[in-house]
Amino acid sequence: MPTNRQSTKKRIFDIIQIGNVGDVPSRLFDILIAIVIFASLAAAIMSTYEELGAYKEIIDAVELVCVAIFTVEYILRIWTAEFLYPGKSRGRAILTFVFSLTGIVDFLTFFPYYLPFFLPVGTVAFRVFRVFRIFGLFRVNSRYDAFNVIIDVLRDKRKQILSSVVMVLILMIASSLFMYSMEHEAQPEVFKNAFSGIWWSASTLLTIGYGDIYPITVGGRIMAIVISFLGVGMVAIPTGIISAGFVERYTRAGRESAKAREKSLSVISCVIEPDHPWHNKEVRDIVLPPQTVIISLMRGSNEIVPEDDTVLLPGDTLILGDELKVT
Repeated sequence: MPTNRQSTKKRIFDIIQIGNVGDVPSRLFDILIAIVIFASLAAAIMSTYEELGAYKEIIDAVELVCVAIFTVEYILRIWTAEFLYPGKSRGRAILTFVFSLTGIVDFLTFFPYYLPFFLPVGTVAFRVFRVFRIFGLFRVNSRYDAFNVIIDVLRDKRKQILSSVVMVLILMIASSLFMYSMEHEAQPEVFKNAFSGIWWSASTLLTIGYGDIYPITVGGRIMAIVISFLGVGMVAIPTGIISAGFVERYTRAGRESAKAREKSLSVISCVIEPDHPWHNKEVRDIVLPPQTVIISLMRGSNEIVPEDDTVLLPGDTLILGDELKVT
């Protein structure tokens, strides 16, 4: 019995995993979840139209069915978390999934619906939390390697992006203090204290410029011009960092291919079947033969550069390079 139970759990895990192209039930499950996500968003949007009040019961029923499916899926993912993190104990695997980005997105997809039942006071206010279901779109996009590249670039450049955000915050606070000094006497009702200019500095630095708060003194206007120029540069910094990250990633892929050619590697392919020993393993855990390197990974019709934490799924094709021995 324990063996049958484990095999059943493993099969459920394979089905609910995103991107198992070669597994028909898994593929159908992905399509179902995508349809449910879009149906849930459509129901949330249509519920805001008073003209559709006659269809309120239908919209509520669609929303209830979608939430039920999301809830069951989340429970199944927790139940099978040990297969997602095979190197960890069951308890640690569950905690890792719950606090992972995927787990948080899955949780926010359905939990706001239940808030009014636990906290009935202020039920209308809880409706705003249902907007979190839009994060379910990330789960649809996670099946595509282009989206995964964006996530990887943001993860690789997180320190630089954080530094640029800190610089923007420092400049925002400094500009608020400067503007208070310049404008307080001329506009005591607008710039009441040192932090009253935060809204102005944010809209100016981020080039929004709503115009509801603006300087009227000569010194304040000169300072606003300087800060506006600095704001353009501050916004350009994270953009440049992310752009450089994309260039680095695709350059790395080109270098790997060039390295394979330079070393006269014989290229071989390896298809990951459900019973393959590398199935559901991360790239870092794979033990390759001597003088063998991973060149790329084919997932369906997409080619990606595998990272250390890339999990190999059924249907994946590893392109390996084996260095030829010259005699």
